[in-house]
Amino acid sequence: MSEVIVHEYGVGDVVAQAEYTLTRDSLVRYAGASGDFNAIHYRDDIAAEVGLPGVLAHGMLTMGLSIQPVVDWLGDPTLVGAYQVRFTRPVVVDPVDGVHLTVVAKIGQLDDEAGTARIDLTTTVDGETVLGKAQVRVTLP
Repeated sequence: MSEVIVHEYGVGDVVAQAEYTLTRDSLVRYAGASGDFNAIHYRDDIAAEVGLPGVLAHGMLTMGLSIQPVVDWLGDPTLVGAYQVRFTRPVVVDPVDGVHLTVVAKIGQLDDEAGTARIDLTTTVDGETVLGKAQVRVTLP
């Protein structure tokens, strides 16, 4: 006889969280992997020329890191469905200290009948939210 494990979730439950540190080296590695070599991601002078407060982390890198705790929690990336974010604040990467991202994933909505949930992600830097309306639909494990 096999044991059935039932997980009970509620709206507002934190299901995953993580912290990440990005350095300028992280940005160079990501640029190589993604092919995005826009100079605002590695040159202070170019970032300043276009009016930015400093070198910025790639938006897709920030977006990818934000979903990773949910993927880790689910244990199966095929359970991840539609994912959306709005980029609301630039993520400036200090040349010495880098930048620290904090991600908290909470259940925002449940559909018990379908076994799915909307997970709301809050990604912050120094207490400031950097992504707006960051949400992902998942099939619950």
